[in-house]
Parts: sequence; structure tokens; C-alpha cells
Amino acid sequence: MEIKSTDQSAFRNVYKECYPLLMKICYHIVYNLDIAQDLVQEAFERFYLKNMTFPSEDDAKYWLIRVAKNLALNHVRRNKREINMVEKVRQMPSSGTYVVDGVRELSDKETIREVRAAIEQLPDNLKMVITLKEYGNLDYRAIGKILGISESNVKVRVHRARKKLEEILTKEDGYVY
Repeated sequence: MEIKSTDQSAFRNVYKECYPLLMKICYHIVYNLDIAQDLVQEAFERFYLKNMTFPSEDDAKYWLIRVAKNLALNHVRRNKREINMVEKVRQMPSSGTYVVDGVRELSDKETIREVRAAIEQLPDNLKMVITLKEYGNLDYRAIGKILGISESNVKVRVHRARKKLEEILTKEDGYVY
């Protein structure tokens, strides 16, 4: 079924289906909910303003994922220092708040921070496949369409990304296997 980006009904359907996925992807690239929402909205604005026709809803979805992903990556590149500062502020403990199981909460936050830092160390091609796979919950075929690579190449990159993350995280922990 053909999808016209300016058709209100088609736009509404694509928006409902794609918004949560685009939010996950953008958030796990920029790690800021407000910025992710702005980027997703910008992707949908471009979708509408381009006045494009897509052969299927999946093709429209893949186009939107590519646009949102590129917007997020461009944002990160332009605002690297600002994002790092926001992340530091976010990690500061709030005064006067006491958590019953503070050790576990601190450990969880530290683990998330370490994984994010490890993902940031990956080359862009590996960072993107692991983000789309783990945070976007996309299958290999969908990731291949989005990135313009074969399904087998996606599998190889996901494997390499996981291995590289394992290396980075085990080095940071100080363990040598």
C-alpha cells in the first residue's frame, strides 16, 4: 500500500507506529529525552514537508529512521561538549535524597554510565548497529535497509560491536580474561 507523506491519515498511522521506535533510537544516541523529542519531531517535519510517496509503510519507516539517526548523529557531533556537561550534571547526586538501597542504585547508575561510555568509544559503524539492534529492537534485515548494507554485514557488525564492548568493559573493570 502506497504511503503519501502529506496524506493526513497515512501520516497519522506512520507517526503512531514509528514515534516510539524513533524516540528509542534518538535517545540512545543523544542520551537526552528533550533533545530526542526535538529530533524526532524534526524528522517528522521533514517527512511531511518532503511530500514524498513511499511504496509501503515499512519504506516510510526506514526513511524516517535514517533521517532521525542522521539528525541525532549530527547533533552529537556539533554539541559533544555540551552533552558531556549535561551528562556530568545528571550524574551528580541530589542533596537531601536518601535511598534505602543506595549502593545498588549507585551501582546501576555506574554500570549505565560505563556502558554508555563504552558505546561512545566504538567506531560510528559499530555504534549505530548496536544502537539500532539493542535499543531500537530492530531485526537484522531492517537495520540493513536503514544503513544500506547487507543483512550478513549487519550480523558481522553487531558481533564485532559486542566483542569490542566486552573488551572495553573488561579493561575498565581491570579484569583480564
